Amino acid sequence: MKNIAVIGAGTMGNGIAHTFAQSGFKVQLIDVNKAALNRGMETITKNLDRMVAKEKITEVDKVETLSNITTFTNLTEGVEHASLVVEAATENVDLKLNIFKQLNEACPEDTILATNTSSISITQIAAVTSRPEMVIGMHFMNPVPIMKLVEIIRGYNTSGEVTQTIMELSKALGKIPVEVNDYPGFVANRILMPMLNESIETLYNGVAGVEEIDTVMKLGMAHPMGPLQLADFIGLDVCLSILNVMYEGFKNPKYAPCPLLVNMVRAGKLGVKSGEGFYDYSESKKAETVAKQFI
Repeated sequence: MKNIAVIGAGTMGNGIAHTFAQSGFKVQLIDVNKAALNRGMETITKNLDRMVAKEKITEVDKVETLSNITTFTNLTEGVEHASLVVEAATENVDLKLNIFKQLNEACPEDTILATNTSSISITQIAAVTSRPEMVIGMHFMNPVPIMKLVEIIRGYNTSGEVTQTIMELSKALGKIPVEVNDYPGFVANRILMPMLNESIETLYNGVAGVEEIDTVMKLGMAHPMGPLQLADFIGLDVCLSILNVMYEGFKNPKYAPCPLLVNMVRAGKLGVKSGEGFYDYSESKKAETVAKQFI
């Protein structure tokens, strides 16, 4: 398994492409948006430059990694010779189902189809293909080149052989794979998202301010990053999407997103990616909350 196609050149997609390429795999990075591909490659280059500066890799390693990546805007061309496809598009059910229908038609019969979804049912995604036994979840953590964990999610029909192959492949990337079952949110987000949502509720109810909530969790619970800062880093729109998937999947009010989160996303305050979230990421990059205007 040497040819890996990655669908989506955003934060997760370019991180996944970077990780495979640095491990010696030939990567076809695919995005319908040429500008997104360019930004993705710029991000990979900057991250590699940072690793060179820290003497974690050499300049030769950087050049070899970049040479392992080829970009495509045409999905059919990009997956033509892929042994594995890792889909890393936006966390939207309809979009993912449409992509997997296309992959099923375009990929060779023996290509494994993986999704980086953080919450959507693998079984549901697999059901739109004619090869459900070859569809699996491969949930990387952000930032992908650094974080060790990969959640391997086995759908109802995923074969044991495919699961074992992806477990071993993850180890070859220097990752630590953990197999989990196919339920909304899996393990990571089933535990993490309610905590983030409760942190937002705590702010919404006026119990404490943004920095105070984050400080309590960092100093009192030994979290490396406060929950509101983490939500900004993940993307408030992504958090909202995951909570909605879990709420629909479990029909349990404890997963209902906080009204403050909903309003911030509607207003375009998405966290780091938009320049504003619970903190201000504009020029000064000072930790100034902008959430109070929505309460």
